[in-house]
Amino acid sequence: MDAWEVVERTNNMNVLPSTWAFKCKRFPDRLIKKFKARFCARGDKQIEGIDYFETFAPVVQWITVRLMLILECLLDLVSKQGDVTCAFLHAHLPEKERVYVEMPLGFRQYDQGGKARVLKLKRTLYGLRQSPRAFWKYVTEKLVKCGMEQSDLDPCLFISDKVICVVYVDDLLFWSMEDQPIYDLAEALRNEDVLLEEEGDAAGFLGVKLTRLPDGRISMTQCGLIDRIITSLGLDGDGVKMKSTPAERKPLVKDSDGALCEEAFNYASVVGMLLYLAGHSRPDISYAVNCAARYTFCPRRSHEIALKRIGRYLKLTKDKGLILKPTQALNVDAYPDADFAGLYGYEDGADPTCTRSRMGFTIAVADCPVFWQSKLQTETALSTMEAEVVAFVACCRELFPFVDIVDQIGNAVGLSRKERCQMYIKMHEDNAGALILRDRPFNSRDWSPPSLKIKKKNRFCETSF
Repeated sequence: MDAWEVVERTNNMNVLPSTWAFKCKRFPDRLIKKFKARFCARGDKQIEGIDYFETFAPVVQWITVRLMLILECLLDLVSKQGDVTCAFLHAHLPEKERVYVEMPLGFRQYDQGGKARVLKLKRTLYGLRQSPRAFWKYVTEKLVKCGMEQSDLDPCLFISDKVICVVYVDDLLFWSMEDQPIYDLAEALRNEDVLLEEEGDAAGFLGVKLTRLPDGRISMTQCGLIDRIITSLGLDGDGVKMKSTPAERKPLVKDSDGALCEEAFNYASVVGMLLYLAGHSRPDISYAVNCAARYTFCPRRSHEIALKRIGRYLKLTKDKGLILKPTQALNVDAYPDADFAGLYGYEDGADPTCTRSRMGFTIAVADCPVFWQSKLQTETALSTMEAEVVAFVACCRELFPFVDIVDQIGNAVGLSRKERCQMYIKMHEDNAGALILRDRPFNSRDWSPPSLKIKKKNRFCETSF
């Protein structure tokens, strides 16, 4: 692929160390897919402004992926999956970024003086900080050349008159009404020198197993990840007591004076796996995981017990996951809620965190959840009504851009303007004070929200509903 050239080493070069990375790639059910060996640069030794400049690279939002899976069920779309082989080796390094790397172990060359030669990179290499951004720009350019239009709402969503594509680094998902347009796009990408490997129907994406059930529903499960969590927590043996709920009824508190950790597992590592699981296919553990994640940097014995309780619950419900069974009406429903000062009386009264309210909300399309969240509010609400309004506004911040994506994708998959105009949005709010406030003309002398941000959003909501 002409990724580098061998040059003599000079004293003014910032030469990065190199390493080999060996990996066993698995399917979502943990069966071995392939063994991989990668030559990587030590990006941790790079110097900003010399070896790299910009590093940000977007990935597709999972709310977009779940929306496409719902439309796949409703419209009987064809889905295919693709993977770009040696992805980061496709993109060229900008001329202003000169990167030198040591030659790989086992392939090193030396000059007559015994000095090791180095590699001057022409293309990005795995491990470099700028590689994800360079590849994202590369694949965006190639998809646009092949007739795809990049969405202005999700930079990793690409739409044409026949195909919809989403990109997550080097993994691509395609949807169309028929197989042939997807094959044509894949062939066009290969003609543009993209080493695209087709992997058949979309059966697994980023560790999430996608199963098309006989009745048309789609099941999203992560049994492999759950097995890893259970093993990490030491709950993989027989006779382990399981739990029917992921958390106790009383909230999890800081417990600063409690007993220290006793378990051998890495608390932060398990929390990271649980966050990935909760955000993709298991909304039922979102609250419990968020509570445990708050104490990642100072866990106590009580927090370890709470984490193991989540593991015991997952062991009981390992084969469960998110089921997408959409109704025929493409309607959007949002369910915000809040618990006013839920930690008060449990947490230390001198800790300002105990006055924070917890909020949670779910956004559903065609009665299928596509986005959910549970977290403490950053503002300190002074009443139940204020806590509900903050949750309402936080839900709207996610909802309104999403509605635009629904309209854009609906147009791409062939829904008529009449059908898209019939789509309606429902906000399910259960607090009488918040509903009265929504219907009243805004007057800052009557009520002052916790922050200016809420005030602006309240005006926006008032004109929208």
